[in-house]
Amino acid sequence: MPIDFELSPGSKVSLEHYHRIAREQMRPISRKYDLEEHTLPTEWVDFWWKEGRKGPQDKAAFENDGFVTVCLQAEELCWGDAGLYLRMPTPALGGSAVSAAGTKEQRSKFMSAFREEGGHPIWGAMAITEPNAGSDSAAIETTADFDEATGEYVLNGTKIFCTAGEGAATVDGGFVVVWATIDKSAGRGGIKSFVVPANTPGMELIGCEKKLGIRASDTATLRFEDCRVPAENLLGSSEVKKKDPKKTGDKGFKGAMATFDASRPIVAAMATGIGRAALDFLKEELERQGIEIRYDAAPRELTAIERDVIEMEAELRAARLLTWRAAWMMNSGKPNNLEASMAKAKAGLAVTKITQKAVQLLGPVGYSKKLLVEKWMRDAKINDIYEGTQQINQLIVARRILDYPSAMLR
Repeated sequence: MPIDFELSPGSKVSLEHYHRIAREQMRPISRKYDLEEHTLPTEWVDFWWKEGRKGPQDKAAFENDGFVTVCLQAEELCWGDAGLYLRMPTPALGGSAVSAAGTKEQRSKFMSAFREEGGHPIWGAMAITEPNAGSDSAAIETTADFDEATGEYVLNGTKIFCTAGEGAATVDGGFVVVWATIDKSAGRGGIKSFVVPANTPGMELIGCEKKLGIRASDTATLRFEDCRVPAENLLGSSEVKKKDPKKTGDKGFKGAMATFDASRPIVAAMATGIGRAALDFLKEELERQGIEIRYDAAPRELTAIERDVIEMEAELRAARLLTWRAAWMMNSGKPNNLEASMAKAKAGLAVTKITQKAVQLLGPVGYSKKLLVEKWMRDAKINDIYEGTQQINQLIVARRILDYPSAMLR
C-alpha cells in the first residue's frame, strides 16, 4: 500500500477544527500562562475536557487516518500554544505507553476514564528520567521488587522531568507509567513499566520545574517510597532475560521503548506547529512592510531575506513530510523506529533554526515580549531535547541504517 500525502476529507475537517481552537482558545491566553508558570489554565482545561477533545464527528475518517490525525492535531494546537497543548487533560505519554506495551484488558482498564463523558479533567504521564539516568534509559535505578505475599510490586526511586506529572499524580482518575528495574543484574532486560494510579500511597509530588519554555505545562519531580501496585499493573511480560553481549536487549525493554515510536512523531508534529507559527507571523509581517518573497526568481536574484524565508519553508515542509511518513507507518502497523527518530531529529533541529531566524529577521521587536515570536523560540528548543535528544535520535538513525547494535555505535 503506497503512502498518500493527500489528506482525506475527514483529516481536513479535523485540521480546520483544531486550527480554530488554536486561534480562538489558545492564542488569546498564550502570553498569560507563559508569565504565570505553574498556574493551572483553568479556562483551557475546562474547555478541552468539555468541548475540544470531542473533535469533529467523523469517526470513519479518524479510523482511516488514525495516527496521522493525532499528529495533525498536535501541529495545529502547538501553532496555538505548545505549553497549553501539553497541559490539556489527555492520557498523553502515559497513554502511549499503555497502548504500545499493554494488553487489551490493560488498555480498557486504564484508558476508559479518558473516553467517558462528563467527570472531571484527568491526565496521564510517563516517568522515565532520573537524576542519574537521562538519555541512557538502561541506567534507570528506580527499583520494583515483587512481594510474593501480597502479589504487588514495590517501587522505590525518584523521577524528574515528568511532563503532565503534577496532574497525573494528584488528580483522581489519572495515572503515571513508571519505568523501573526488577533485576539490576539483567541490565536492560530487567527494566519494566508499571501503571501507578493517581494518589497511590508512596507516590509523592516533590515539585515542578521552572523552565525556559513551554511554561504553561507542568514538568514534575515524583518520588516513590515503598509505593505498591498490583502485579496486573505491569505492562508487558515479567520475564527477565540476562545480559547477552550478542544481543541489543530483550523484548520487555524493546516493548517499553516502543512507546517512543508513537510519541516521537507527535513531538515532531508539535515542533512543526511551533515552527509554522513563527514562519506564518514572519511572512505576515514582511508582507505588511511590503517585502515580497519571489518564489519564481532565480536563486542569484533573491535577497538575503527571501533566501532565508524559502529555506525556512523547505525545512518546515521536510519535517512535516517525515512526520506524516512515520505516523502513516504507525497507522498501517509497520515498524517505524527509524522513521520516528528521523522525524524527531529533523523537526527538532528545524524548529530551533526557524524560530531563531524569525527572531533575528524581526530585529529588536522580535526579541522583545511585545510579540510571541521570542516565546516560540523558547518553546521550540525543548523539541530538540525531550523524547530523545537530537544526538540520541541521530544515533538511532545511524544504528538502524548501518544495522549496528548499540555497543558498536555510541
